[in-house]
Order: sequence, then C-alpha cells, then structure tokens
Amino acid sequence: MIFDTTVWMSLVILLPLAAAITAFLLPRHALAIGLTSSGLIVLSVIALTISLVDGGAARDQMGGWGAPLGIDLVADGLSAVMLLMTAAVGLAITIYAKGYFPARDAHKRAFFWPLWLFLWGSLNALFLSGDIFNLFVTLELLGLSAVALTALVGKPTAVRAAMRYLLVGLAGSMMYLLGVAFVYAGYGALDIAQLRMLVADGPPLYAAATLMTVGLMMKGALFPLHFWLPPAHANAAAPVSALLSALVVKAPFYIMLRLWMDVLYPLADTAAPQVLSALGIAAILWGSIQALRQPKFKLLVAYSTVAQLGYLFLLIPALLADSRPQVLGAIVSFMVAHAAAKAAAFLSAGNILHATGDEQIASFTGLLRTLPLTVTTFALAGLSLVALPPSGGFIAKWLLLDRALANGDWWLVVVIIAGGLLAAGYVMRVLGPTFRERETKPTNARAVPRSMALSAFGLSVLAIILGFMGVYLLDLLAIEPVSMMVGGG
Repeated sequence: MIFDTTVWMSLVILLPLAAAITAFLLPRHALAIGLTSSGLIVLSVIALTISLVDGGAARDQMGGWGAPLGIDLVADGLSAVMLLMTAAVGLAITIYAKGYFPARDAHKRAFFWPLWLFLWGSLNALFLSGDIFNLFVTLELLGLSAVALTALVGKPTAVRAAMRYLLVGLAGSMMYLLGVAFVYAGYGALDIAQLRMLVADGPPLYAAATLMTVGLMMKGALFPLHFWLPPAHANAAAPVSALLSALVVKAPFYIMLRLWMDVLYPLADTAAPQVLSALGIAAILWGSIQALRQPKFKLLVAYSTVAQLGYLFLLIPALLADSRPQVLGAIVSFMVAHAAAKAAAFLSAGNILHATGDEQIASFTGLLRTLPLTVTTFALAGLSLVALPPSGGFIAKWLLLDRALANGDWWLVVVIIAGGLLAAGYVMRVLGPTFRERETKPTNARAVPRSMALSAFGLSVLAIILGFMGVYLLDLLAIEPVSMMVGGG
C-alpha cells in the first residue's frame, strides 16, 4: 500500500468534507466536484479495506492525543463493511443525481451537492468513531444534513416532514447525550475500548442504557417511534429518499450495535434485549401491513423501510449470547442487502415520477412497455426485499432463520416467513399493474436520463450479486474489533 491504514482512515473522512466545502464555495462547479470526489472517496474506502485485510484492525490517535483526552479513529471489519456499503450506494446516488438535478434547476443542484457530500463525510466519520461522545457529534452532523436534504424540494409537505424529522432527531440526540453523561459520571471514560473493561451492572449503566437506546430508536425509526419516517422519505427528492432509507437510518442502529456489544453487555440478561426483539417483530408486521395499504409508490416503499428495519432487531438477544459472530454476520448481511435493494426501489420510484409525473400505483398499468428498465430495476430490488434466491436478501434472511432455529426461537422463524410473504404482497402490488395492457392509448412518457436509469439498475443488480458474496462479507467481519483486542471479552 502507498499509505498506511491510518492515512486512509483520515482520507475517507476528509475527502467528502473538503469536497462539500469546495462545492458550497464554487456552486457552478458543484457537479464536477461531486462526481470527482465520489470516485476518490470510493477508491479510498477500497484502499482502507484492503489495508485492514492485510494488517488487521487499526486505531489512530487524532492529533497525537489518544483516549481518554483525545479522539481515536477505529477501523475493524464491521466499520469496513459499513464504509463499503455507503460507498457503493453513495456512488450510485451521485451518478443518479447528475440527471435528477438538471442544469436549469441551479438552486437545488447548488445545495444538494455540498449537503450530500457533508452527509457522506459524517457517515464515514461515524463508522470510524471510537468513543461514544464522538458518535454523538457525528450523528448530529448526519441528522442536520439529512434534514436539510429532506426539505430541499421546497414543497410544504416536504418542509413539514423535515421539521418533524428535525424535532424528533433533536429529542433523540438529547436523550443519547444524557446517556453519555451518565456513562462518563459512572465510569470516567468515553472511549469504547476502555469502557469495555470498566463498565459494570449498576444504576449508571441502567440509566445510560435506557436513555441512549430510546434516543437511538427515535433517530432510527424503530416502531412505535417511526412516525416521522414515512412522510420524510416519501416527500423528499428521489436520491434523498434513497440515501435516507439505505444509509442514514442504519447509522443509529450501527451505534446501537456497538453499544450493546461493547458497553451495555452487562445488561444482556435483562429484559431490554427481548423488548427490542419484540419491537422488531411489531415493526415487521405493522410496516408491512401499512405498505400494503398505500396508494402511492414512495409511501409504500417508505413503510416497507419501517418493516425491514424490524429485522435488524430480531436477533439482538442472540447477539449478546455466545453466538455473537454468527448473529452479527446475519444482521450485517441484512443491512447491506437492504441498503442496495431499498436504494434501488426509491430510485425506481423517482424514475417513474420523472417519466409520468404520477406515483399513484393504480396508474402503473402498462408501465412495463414504456419503462422496461425501471420496472426491471424494481423487480430485482423486490426480489431481494422478498428474499428470493439468489439475491442478497435471501442469504441475509437465510442466516437470520438459521440463527433463530439454532437458538430454538420458533416464533422468530414464523415472523421472518410472514414478513417475506407480506413483502411479496406489496411488491406485487406495484409490479402487477405494470404487466397489464392499457385499455386506452398510453400517454407519452418523458425519457428518463441514462444516468438515472443505469445507476438505479446497477444497485438492483448489486442486490442480486450480494447473494454470491456472503462468504467474503463474513470473512471481512471476522477482522476482530479493536475494543476486543485491547482487553475486552
């Protein structure tokens, strides 16, 4: 490698942040800056991953000040998977946005690129953060840029949805920050690796666990705190909806994974993990039923996100037991498969809205003839959402089922199968009309720019290809977390 691991860790954060500032200062060149920087970010993430595979997990003391006084960046297998997921989806969204925001729409284009690049940098920083306070800072930066992007279209419905998103996000952040205060007051440390060795069962940990978990549930839209998500995702611009559903809502869950594995693990025997699993079950059933009832395409996909997020919480109790590596592999496989499929689904909705100006599912009759590539894109994404082979969704749900069966949790098996059947129902609600012929002559549809059609299709293909890459994903996750390397259990 030309540089060592720590240099690549810094680059994957600094590149998007520098590009965001440059795009803001030079709005006329924002498109070129966005496209160029996206390619460089992806290459840096790939280089960092190769470096981790060759040399193992890494820790970098920012500015030479390590924990507990300074901020440490930490990269391990889980971080690498999340960075790769963000890079793949982020590159596709960047290419899609090139066609979605035309030159004549200079105002939206000028603000989209710096906000999107800032959000990307915040995500990368979050996935590499090594202490719970820096996770709060990066989560706040992520939330503020996501809210601004949600309101970017300027419509009253989008602005109201963004305001609700902002208020819920701020409430969740305050709860998380109070939890951080309890942890610091009780144990005198914020670094996750140090906390792994210091935490013990007691009132500070109970208070911190309650506040931080509920705060992250609000920001991650876990049922019943999901009420802000459907309007925000459905009313935002198509590339924004895709990144919100595929990437942004994964960040709070990633933090929750880190916390429960390395800080809150003394509470594994309490009822809290079981409550999270039960809420995951409710999210799958409620979100799927609501998706079946929606008349508009983007609202259907948004409620599908509520349902799909529920799968991430099903195996939280098993994650805290002895089968951690296998369960973590199942959960992360689902996160990655969902990211590709859901981003492709939202971009398909954007293509249909761009071409026809209508997102009412009832008006999709004969759409296969007029928009064959877009319909194929959603069909491939739906294949993964339903978890049919050989998609990445199939492998992810197979791993979930395998762990549920191994632990004797038969009710989880029933829920996973029922969720798949409900997903098939709402996917076919969209696809069914597209295969029927119109009784009247179809109206002329606007041409979908090639960058929009191909980037969405590429993500749907990735959702299928992930079904053949499960072994590589699990091998990458096997790179031992730094928090365990320095003395954790």
